[in-house]
Amino acid sequence: MSKASQLIETNAFAERLRLALKGVGIRPSPTLVANEFNLRYWGKSITSHTARNWLLGKSIPMQDKLRVLADWLHVSADELRYGTAAPTFRTQEAGTDMSVLTMQDRDMLGRYMALSLQDRKTVCDVVAALAVAATVKARNL
Repeated sequence: MSKASQLIETNAFAERLRLALKGVGIRPSPTLVANEFNLRYWGKSITSHTARNWLLGKSIPMQDKLRVLADWLHVSADELRYGTAAPTFRTQEAGTDMSVLTMQDRDMLGRYMALSLQDRKTVCDVVAALAVAATVKARNL
């Protein structure tokens, strides 16, 4: 792999990592990432410098560390490492464009699609109830 393509690949990984952190509301701080990662990883701890290198696109974690990051951030390890094109979705309400889904959204949709039809219906019922509750709450504000 050439230096240029390696730089492109590591920078793209860093961007996906920062987006995944943002998706779960975590600030992309090397110290925070290292501390949270080390709480979940049973191997040798990483340093803030290692996390900094991941966030700046200087290096990409090995597969075992990548899996821990993916589990922590609720994304697939493959998408975090290699990326994927976001599918386009349109809601029933006109004008609501959901073509920009986070990695967490796509992971959740994949898990949803793996459920049985009965379990999918249950999820849909829960989401519909939450939407009604949010509407009622918004009216009362």
